[in-house]
Amino acid sequence: MTDRSFLFVLGSSRSDGNTEILARTAAEQLASGVRQRWVDLAGLALPDFQDGRHEAGDWAGGESEETLRRATLEATDVVIASPLYWYALSAHTKRYLDYWSGWLTAPGSDFKKRMAGRTLWGVTAMADPDEARAQGLVTSVHHTAAYMRMRFGGVLLGNGSRPGQVRDDERAMVRAKTFFAQDAPLAVFPGGETAG
Repeated sequence: MTDRSFLFVLGSSRSDGNTEILARTAAEQLASGVRQRWVDLAGLALPDFQDGRHEAGDWAGGESEETLRRATLEATDVVIASPLYWYALSAHTKRYLDYWSGWLTAPGSDFKKRMAGRTLWGVTAMADPDEARAQGLVTSVHHTAAYMRMRFGGVLLGNGSRPGQVRDDERAMVRAKTFFAQDAPLAVFPGGETAG
């Protein structure tokens, strides 16, 4: 995949929040030829995931789900932009990843095979200045990448609670300038084994 295409999946319950500001700051550094697609999960009519993987019959997703599935498969790089809510991914973001479970087993999808080798990134803003508080979110994104045999680009962390406050986090703003320029290694589970 020489032509890069970034899918930014916004998982906040409010638009133009600190996480989105941080993600857009990082995205501004991408080369002009890199395609960007932004999807706001709060604006999609996406119901809670109903796990029907082990039931008889074909997988039948709705229009919003199909739009999201296609956007995911068309991207070389998927960016999970989720605020840190209770030390984890937001509900909107978790719902999106839950849908991956269905896509893994949908007839003819080859979802895992098609996602292998692509890159999964994370961007989050949080109220607590202690970056260790985001470890649960980081672990979730990393292990998702490892299971899917994707590359893990890392998680860009920023501090901000009030609207726009992340702009005052100079370290985060500096890191955003080069975040997508780094080479992403193939994700592995702790202990060194790759996902299987």
